[in-house]
Amino acid sequence: MRHPCGGLRRGHVGQKVTLSGWVHRLRDLGGLTFIDLRDASGIVQLVCRDLPLARKLSREDVIRVEGTVQPREAPNPDLPTGEVEVVVDALEVVARAQPLPFSPDEEPPRASEETRLRFRFLDLRRPRMQRNLRLRHQVSLAIRQYLDRQGFLEVETPLLTRSTPEGARDFLVPSRLEPGKFYALPQSPQLFKQILICSGVERYFQLARCFRDEDLRADRQPEFTQLDLEMAFLEEPEELFSLIEGLLAHVFRETIGVELETPFPRLPYQEAMARYGSDKPDLRFGLELTEVTELFVESELRVLRQAIAQGGRAFALRVPGEAGMSRKELGELEGVAKAHGAGGLLWLARGEELRGPLAKFLPQPAALWEATGLEVGDLLLVVAGPWETAATALGQVRLELGRKLSLIQEGKWCPLWVVDFPLLEWDEAEGRWTARHHPFTSPRPEDLEKLLDPSFPRERLGELKANAYDLVLNGVELGGGSIRIHRPEVQARMFEVLGIGPKAAQQRFGFFLRALEYGAPPHGGIALGLDRWVMMLAGESSLREVIAFPKTATGACPLTGAPAEVDPGQLEELHLEVKEG
Repeated sequence: MRHPCGGLRRGHVGQKVTLSGWVHRLRDLGGLTFIDLRDASGIVQLVCRDLPLARKLSREDVIRVEGTVQPREAPNPDLPTGEVEVVVDALEVVARAQPLPFSPDEEPPRASEETRLRFRFLDLRRPRMQRNLRLRHQVSLAIRQYLDRQGFLEVETPLLTRSTPEGARDFLVPSRLEPGKFYALPQSPQLFKQILICSGVERYFQLARCFRDEDLRADRQPEFTQLDLEMAFLEEPEELFSLIEGLLAHVFRETIGVELETPFPRLPYQEAMARYGSDKPDLRFGLELTEVTELFVESELRVLRQAIAQGGRAFALRVPGEAGMSRKELGELEGVAKAHGAGGLLWLARGEELRGPLAKFLPQPAALWEATGLEVGDLLLVVAGPWETAATALGQVRLELGRKLSLIQEGKWCPLWVVDFPLLEWDEAEGRWTARHHPFTSPRPEDLEKLLDPSFPRERLGELKANAYDLVLNGVELGGGSIRIHRPEVQARMFEVLGIGPKAAQQRFGFFLRALEYGAPPHGGIALGLDRWVMMLAGESSLREVIAFPKTATGACPLTGAPAEVDPGQLEELHLEVKEG
């Protein structure tokens, strides 16, 4: 029977064992060869005396050995097996390894990401990657255990479905049996999970594979996994909040041994934007924004006065003790603000004297000091413009300062719920209202009649609040959800507001609307990004470090060479042709 390499301890001394694994390291001392043998359980040292075959081994060869466990003369405290070694009696080479493009034990790896992904089977042998895969398994297992105890049923939904475009682009799959028609890979199981609720599955969940054809970033992949969850007879989100808080607490406790404090704070969208300049605020440090619009309405600084006169708002950020910040550093912060839509970044340093662009244009200095708490030695940063743009730009400056000034408390976990999002937002390019969350999100109960009232001013639809919520963790949106529309007439009205007429609604969503007409209970749910969640638990900065076979930033797979051309016969069978250029 094969014994795990990492399981050997002092209690095994004197025992005969059979081990198999990869050659991790070799040290050839002539007639004596030391081998570090590795398998998924860990590493153990082998001692080979007068075994010529041992001297011919290469790193990452796969071998099988038989030998006797003995105490190690020079224990290695860095290894769990460091008090013992195995004296080899017999050695067999199971498989040879080619010369390595990089060493699987380099940390951090010196190989480029392209090389790492091309030789992913080697990269995944690294202890860090093995740890990440194990952590992902533990998270998935903890989720299933918790939700099973809460009465949830895991149900798989289709991967081949119809295209219902509303948001990111779909990945399309041509149908061979019906030429000219296409399946779409699901961006989420949204409609299927609501149909399951209508089908009497009162508590559904799934670790769902989802696909979105969009531009990629470190925290995005074209195919990803999310925890998808839906509950029947849910009219207000508090029951769901309690359930998800318990789930997060359970997963953190079971996987990394951290106790999360519950309940999580709740923060309305408008307040989150006004205080932090973000709808996913990082609460691990302070530096809150203050609105100072009224103090600058009559400012002599033209750019500031004009921005406010055009309906904009002004936000200020006090940075304690940073009055001496250099112009170069301030220029870098202005670059951050401009990259996020601001026209510029105004500043004021309050030292023995005032300096900066705002120094000569302070109509109410005392009121400004009181509003912002600015003291001698502090720096004040101001952005003015359309309220969401100004708040977001200064919020990004806040995050940059948090990193630059080492204000973020590492090892601290700050989850919160952001609630009361706008139901709709105006799309200037398309000249219509679009759903802030998705078209199946219900308005807050107090705004339902306004939505249904055809006489409610169309230009005021942006005032309506959604019964939606996001779960935010350390400045990262972990997921979002909502209480759904379950009444057919409300869903029809929502489609009408979004510019989707009855014919188009039936064509795109008829199968779903039919389900609502046969007794749909109130319901709601949430989807949490599993890849992103594991990434944070593992302390990684990229999703690619916690996904076994990820794509690059361009959506390519260096391991398989996908996407790739296909045989002309396959295209002909699908009645497709490729246009050049």
